[in-house]
Amino acid sequence: MRTAIYLLAALLVFGVLLAKLRVTPARPGPGNHGGASSVRPELEYLKAVNSMAPPRDPQLLFLLMAQYSNANLQGEGAEFFSARLKEFGPRLTDVQKALYLSAIGLLRAQHASSVPLLHRVGYVKDVIAILEQAKQLSGGRVFAVNWISGIVHAQLPGRFHQKNAAQDELAWCVANADNAPHSGWLREVYYYLGKLALADGEQVKAQDYLRRTGYKDFNRSITLITPFSEEVASGHAFSPRRIAEIVPGRVYALSGFEFTEYYFVVSDDRRELIGIDAGTRPDSAKAAYEALRAYAPNLPELTTVFITHSHWDHVGGHTYFRALNPRLHFYARSNYGEEIAHELSAPSVFDKQFFGEAFSLDNVRSFKPDLIIDRRTELKIGGTRIELIPVQGGETHDAMFIYLPDEGVLFVGDFIMPYLGAPFVEEGDLQGLMDAIDIVVQKNPRYLLHGHEPLTRNFASASMLAQLKIDLPWLREQVLTATRQGDERGAIHQANLIPPGLLNDQPDVYQPYLILREHVIDRLYDQNVGYWQPDLQGLEHLTRADHAELMVDYLGVSERQLVKTVERLTADGKYELAASLLESAGDRFERSSSVANVKRLVYLKLMEKHQNTDPFKFIIYSGKIREQTPQMTSTK
Repeated sequence: MRTAIYLLAALLVFGVLLAKLRVTPARPGPGNHGGASSVRPELEYLKAVNSMAPPRDPQLLFLLMAQYSNANLQGEGAEFFSARLKEFGPRLTDVQKALYLSAIGLLRAQHASSVPLLHRVGYVKDVIAILEQAKQLSGGRVFAVNWISGIVHAQLPGRFHQKNAAQDELAWCVANADNAPHSGWLREVYYYLGKLALADGEQVKAQDYLRRTGYKDFNRSITLITPFSEEVASGHAFSPRRIAEIVPGRVYALSGFEFTEYYFVVSDDRRELIGIDAGTRPDSAKAAYEALRAYAPNLPELTTVFITHSHWDHVGGHTYFRALNPRLHFYARSNYGEEIAHELSAPSVFDKQFFGEAFSLDNVRSFKPDLIIDRRTELKIGGTRIELIPVQGGETHDAMFIYLPDEGVLFVGDFIMPYLGAPFVEEGDLQGLMDAIDIVVQKNPRYLLHGHEPLTRNFASASMLAQLKIDLPWLREQVLTATRQGDERGAIHQANLIPPGLLNDQPDVYQPYLILREHVIDRLYDQNVGYWQPDLQGLEHLTRADHAELMVDYLGVSERQLVKTVERLTADGKYELAASLLESAGDRFERSSSVANVKRLVYLKLMEKHQNTDPFKFIIYSGKIREQTPQMTSTK
């Protein structure tokens, strides 16, 4: 009898500890089962592409794993990947098998708190065996495999004796940081090394690891492996700071110094330096330029800057560059003024969230080029042949490609920004995007360089863009047909629109299409539906205060009821619905700490969901709770 009591006590303690695997345990109930309201289009899309064949890009596997985890559907996810491992097994390499096993192991570990207590110990031992098999198949040399093993082992109760394994695996990740997809993966490594040090009473070491993560404390409810950073002073950066030589000694790319990329080209005669775009703020332009000078101290004087388009983040640093050289020449499209006037009249509520506290519209307003371009123009600067190509583009109508034919380099700005213009501004042109793709395909450059690091990474070649263009007219027709039928925008998204032929014939565009799809739908819907929408949105003009009045004064929703409902929605992975409910409550519970706590968790989970696919949502959700994600040091 005493043995049984001890066993039950151990299982109860184990259940509490395992529940701390930094996920919200899924709860049974209607929220997790069926019905149109449960459709998660991103997850369903990733399931479809991962069902076709082992993905060429392992990121597609891990994106789906992350979606399952974030939605609190870990059990379902483990079953999905187990089925794929069995189906694809005969054609998988050992490393591919290791990746599947790692995903299964992580999801099963997170699901363990839902397993009946009496079976939980055996269940977790199976997880440990799965992760060990993955390490053996990978030879212990694959970063993602070691990362997952270390993260899981670090969170297991002491009775499983995995602490040393966790320390070894996490230490391996630090020692092999250059093999990580990006330095953002090290946040969790440092976090759990710190937790292990804290458990050993090594306070100094624990705090040192915590400092490296950028986190405030060891109480985290989400997992971040994003390259994105978000800070009040500097705004958003898409990647760690890094200087790369695209063409050695000739073309330099500077990433992570602020919201946008900086590019510099050394002329053929090595007597002139040519810049592409001017950044967002004078201080960030200064930081980037000085870093380049420190990296390559013998560069010539900056004489020319070409502007790919006149958005905030591409002209805002112009005064710094002007001050460097009074003879500096800026080139921009002849209709640049129309674009600047357009953005100056747009809502400015998000400016500082995106661009940092020091951002000022005055630096955009004051921009004026020295030379304007209204047609294709060929010129030479320092012996370097340059072709300036005006395009409509998908984002702004003042876009301009800068092509270096001898180097095979094409600078394309934001012509394929997935949002088809800033999402809070009336702009964007899908046909302009497709027409611009034709130009990229015709030029077929060796290097396709965009205005933001994720664009360069995800829209990397002319051949891929040519495939993607096949799918966009189909998507447009589906959206326009749905709007003519009076479908809600949400219903169009939940239809999980996948073009015929994409799954079978176009694996290279799986991720680019996913990145674009949501925002193409949103932009087309916005452009083709008036301010009175078929679902009656817009007919009347209710405010947040009106919704709060309905919820609190008429429906009688109390603080406790609101918190309980949000907790249930969060457990079911319905963070968007939870956020909508919290917004409807307005300021009625602004002094409530319990409401503040659930609000923080909801927006953290939304940050987690979009951390690798939608940087703008990451920015907005961070801003809702004033959450900062400091920049990591680059590993490469």
